[in-house]
Amino acid sequence: MKIVADENMPYVEALFAEFGQIEFVNGRTLTAEQVKDADVLLVRSVTKVDQALIEAATKLVFVGSATIGTDHIDLDYLQQRGIAFSSAPGCNATAVGEFAFIALLELAKRQGTQLKGKVIGIVGAGNTGTAAAKCFEAYGLQVILCDPIKQAEGDSRQFASLDELIAKADVISLHVPITKVGPHKTWYLFDETRLNTLKPNTWLMNCCRGEVIDNHALIKVKQTRDDVKVILDVWEGEPKPIAELVPLVEFATPHIAGYSLEGKARGTFMLYQALCLLLQRQPTKSLTALLPQFEFQQWLNNAELDESKLLKMCRLVFDLRDDDALFRQSFHTAAGFDLLRKHHTHRREFSALAVKAASDNAFSASSDCINMLHSLGFSQ
Repeated sequence: MKIVADENMPYVEALFAEFGQIEFVNGRTLTAEQVKDADVLLVRSVTKVDQALIEAATKLVFVGSATIGTDHIDLDYLQQRGIAFSSAPGCNATAVGEFAFIALLELAKRQGTQLKGKVIGIVGAGNTGTAAAKCFEAYGLQVILCDPIKQAEGDSRQFASLDELIAKADVISLHVPITKVGPHKTWYLFDETRLNTLKPNTWLMNCCRGEVIDNHALIKVKQTRDDVKVILDVWEGEPKPIAELVPLVEFATPHIAGYSLEGKARGTFMLYQALCLLLQRQPTKSLTALLPQFEFQQWLNNAELDESKLLKMCRLVFDLRDDDALFRQSFHTAAGFDLLRKHHTHRREFSALAVKAASDNAFSASSDCINMLHSLGFSQ
């Protein structure tokens, strides 16, 4: 069996070597010639899997995408060919939620204010939006959800309209798939008109798809409204962001919100499980065995954990400032964007860090503080 896999997908060798020969490829430049003799194709969101790519791949039985979204996959054509498909919904939801939380803590620190007390508006209440809401609510913040599709499906949570959310939220975090047509299309959901409705001092963060915000319009708005603060992990025209926009953004990263070691391993592992099921083979690998053990434990000796100390703790698992600095240095170079993603291997999730109260200390952290940290996702 021949397996063609994106070279930036982690743990492929560890998980798929038992099935046969693995050939690693550049997912963004993958050609039909490279795929034509493959039995299995493993991709990420940078690869468009359509008839043009796989028509000559007569042996292909399985396509796996280590992503939440499937907008890069021609599902109808795969079904027509009888090719099995699996994605990895929810694989990086925790990572995206924690990225959103950490990014806002960093922005609050940079702005000399507090995240505590702000109203958070989340647009898109699927896996990543729900994970972000979990972090914000664990920290005691009020969260407003907007998701007309979930609402129409009968989701029991309380939802607001987008206009209502914009009017009430101090922070808006975007977590929607990209859709170009229909009553709830998200392509340029935040166009120039909508961007101009943002209330004073709004913080806007995009962790889903770059084209959910009209980036050219965002440049115009930012040039006249410095009160609006922006965090972008995704960019229109990736892997070539609009150069004029980058200096106007408070924090800039190369589409790595979901790039924790845990999230990436989980995505590849879900494809491994799907292929095992297709081939009627018993899985022989485990997810936990793939991950390196984290090197820290945190003992809390403070009766109260203020926001500055919380941010320092979050930086033990992920320091967003490093990625922001690297992005600004090299996003404009040839292949710079993709290289930053390829070499992004250091980030962990909160669960990698065990947090415990120093029970023998008179000033040990309160149970409420410890419970909050565990609700955020830190281990016990």
